[in-house]
Amino acid sequence: MVFSWPGGPGARRLLLSFLLLTAGEAGSGQVHYSVPEEAKHGTFVGRIAQDLGLELAELVPRLFRVASKGRGDLLEVNLQNGILFVNSRIDREELCRRSLECSIHLEVIVDRPLQVFHVEVEVKDINDNPPMFREGEQKVLISESAPLESRFPLEGASDADIGVNSLLTYRLSLNEYFTLKITTKNDKSILPELVLQKSLDREETPELNLLLTALDGGKPELTGSVQIQITVLDVNDNAPEFDTPSYKVVLFENVPNDTRVIQLNASDRDEGLNREISYGIRMILPVSKNCIFSINPETGEIRIYGKLDFEENSEYEIQVNAIDKGIPSMAGHCTVLVEVQDLNDNAPEVMVTSLSLPLREDAQVGTVIALISMSDQDSGANGQVTCSLTRHVPFKLVSTFKNYYSLVLDSALDRESVANYELVVTVRDGGSPSLSATASVSVEVADVNDNAPAFAQPEYTVFVKENNP
Repeated sequence: MVFSWPGGPGARRLLLSFLLLTAGEAGSGQVHYSVPEEAKHGTFVGRIAQDLGLELAELVPRLFRVASKGRGDLLEVNLQNGILFVNSRIDREELCRRSLECSIHLEVIVDRPLQVFHVEVEVKDINDNPPMFREGEQKVLISESAPLESRFPLEGASDADIGVNSLLTYRLSLNEYFTLKITTKNDKSILPELVLQKSLDREETPELNLLLTALDGGKPELTGSVQIQITVLDVNDNAPEFDTPSYKVVLFENVPNDTRVIQLNASDRDEGLNREISYGIRMILPVSKNCIFSINPETGEIRIYGKLDFEENSEYEIQVNAIDKGIPSMAGHCTVLVEVQDLNDNAPEVMVTSLSLPLREDAQVGTVIALISMSDQDSGANGQVTCSLTRHVPFKLVSTFKNYYSLVLDSALDRESVANYELVVTVRDGGSPSLSATASVSVEVADVNDNAPAFAQPEYTVFVKENNP
């Protein structure tokens, strides 16, 4: 609506003075209306003339007009009844994008006298935008060896509406491999993810096609969907396998270095590099300073590298890996239990302690002369020892505890008969052939005064010449 003022420059100056004079009298109240977006042409918004306190008969004479900065002619006033109505299509998303608040600000002007009113028309959101995916199809590449519960994020949809109309939920088409999980990100947006529930096998199912549907919170709800194309990638999914998970080998100790322990063989059902195998020892228990086992990485043959010593370790556990050359590689495992058999390679040891010497010849029978202990590092019969003493001596060995003996006097002594005894203690194990050790004990017999003086013969005959002085 255009208003003109007749006259020249002087008249225009008079109009300016009038506007300045009446500006202070302009209406300061603000009227608020609301209208849903996409309302049809002619939709009632509000009785603007009545709400502003203007008479209908005044509207035309006072040059009633409405100005909306940058909003075109979305709203208009019927000057006959003073009603504000929708004049053309109002698209909230076009006006305010995703702003939570969206209003059209109107400036209502009347003249004679000049009055200015401010009117705010809130544009209400309606659920007129369905969820939209950026692409019509999403491609997802998944390895067939992906573990269960693996997650694969998808690109979510967007909704141009606001509030509950833009709250999205997702639905996945029925399938046996994946379920759908919704994750809330830091920016409060939600992200749909595929969660693997059943293992994939490319040879069985190389490709899957699923439908992801997004639903908004409007009533009625609007939906959008996207095709999810899942390509199952072939991987090295067969690990090498041994004939059995564990093997047992029995070896005698002290076998020569480089003796073969066992020949292992693993197989792989894959093809090409995926079935070529390299062998390696992962761990040897217990740790040994004398013996280390070695394995040929190409043939799987295990040999001794060092010395087997039963007395150090009687049993070894070798953990072996068989790794194929696929990318990524896969490994199979087995255990080789090596039992070391004992040989009679350790002679007994004997020790004599606590000697009570010299021994008086009048010592009582049963007097302890020395303590004797013996040991053998071998096991079984090879470590069982027996003890013996020089024969035909007045002494004997008395067992006091396992492998502990006392050397005691077995009969009376007579220093005048034997003043010193050289005893030999012999210890022998039960091996075949047996091994032995000896210890010497020198027993000196101390004299006591047990003999009176004696003549050579009890009677003597002496001849003396007569007439001797």
